[in-house]
Amino acid sequence: MIRIERSERLKKLPPYLFVEIDRAKKKAVDEGRDIIDLGIGDPDIPTPNFIIDALNRAVRDPKTHRYALDQGLPEFKAAIAKWFKRRFNVELNPENEILPLIGSKEGIAHTPLAFVNPGEIVLVPDPCYPPYRSGSLFAGGEVVSMPLLEKNRFLPNLRAINHPLLHKVRMLFINYPNNPTSAVCDRKFFKDIVDFAAKHNIIVCQDAAYSEVTFDGFKSSSILEAEGAKEVAVEFHSLSKTFNMTGWRIGFACGNAGIIEGLAKVKSNIDSGIFSAIQRAGITALENYERHIGSTIKVYQERRDILVGGLNTLGWNAQKPKATFYVWMHVPPRYTSATFAKALLEKCDIVVTPGNGFGEHGEGYVRMALTVDKRRIKEAVNRIKERLW
Repeated sequence: MIRIERSERLKKLPPYLFVEIDRAKKKAVDEGRDIIDLGIGDPDIPTPNFIIDALNRAVRDPKTHRYALDQGLPEFKAAIAKWFKRRFNVELNPENEILPLIGSKEGIAHTPLAFVNPGEIVLVPDPCYPPYRSGSLFAGGEVVSMPLLEKNRFLPNLRAINHPLLHKVRMLFINYPNNPTSAVCDRKFFKDIVDFAAKHNIIVCQDAAYSEVTFDGFKSSSILEAEGAKEVAVEFHSLSKTFNMTGWRIGFACGNAGIIEGLAKVKSNIDSGIFSAIQRAGITALENYERHIGSTIKVYQERRDILVGGLNTLGWNAQKPKATFYVWMHVPPRYTSATFAKALLEKCDIVVTPGNGFGEHGEGYVRMALTVDKRRIKEAVNRIKERLW
């Protein structure tokens, strides 16, 4: 038998956070324990029936059974452009400023392959969604962290970036509304990012997967609303969270035509496009956005209020997020992120995500997902009160 040696790029990666969490959860379930999973952010609300019906119709059309076009169905790209105009009042050219993706995650992970050379720097927020870091490392890039601190409202401090290194910076990732911190930003922040990137010749990748999950009347902005954004930026969107379609794997990148073209070239050498029937269902989803989104937000907002209110009755200072379906909160004194997550699993049969799994600046926090029904959220609070607190 040959010796199987993993590549150096793979050795650089830490264990993938959500795989490790799923492994711990599976072990607990196999032991017969009743686990409340507030860990991975996978919506428990079913995909709306009108989208399922659209897929059912499309999948019965033999034309959808062949290879999809690498660049995406023209009708789907046109639907994206119309939705984007309605939602953000930004014009997009479907021909060269929109690229459908097999979920936004793969586009995020593949973009550095198109533009980052070995040794070039990618600025990555810390804490962050892990593929920003892993995608950059796969491309041979050097990752430099931008700390997201509570005192800065979990926004990166651009003035604190080491200026002697800026000539080596090729790409910058941001993510608002933010995972895991649930932080939001305003248009001025996006404009500052655009101006910073233009000054230093940096590509900006803004992950907007949670742009539509917002509460209390708050509406998130797109970076492409900022003047000059199309000169430096692309934005990644996902149908996963907006339409409860995580397993369907469909999203899109939009913005700077040159960045879109580079990502498209990478993808043409890696995949053969999104199943056409799913793209047709995606058209139906976007065309019926206004009909659907209100009910989804209502469910998550009610769950948010129950979880945050319940935790605060225990004496914790949990904050209500304005967006995403996550609650990012300090761990109690005497705990670390990992030990608190372990205590919740072992003593309360509750899965949460330790903040340090998102980066060193996530230490001292845990993330709780609002992806179980309100009855289970109330039960989780009661278990913490009775078994841990």
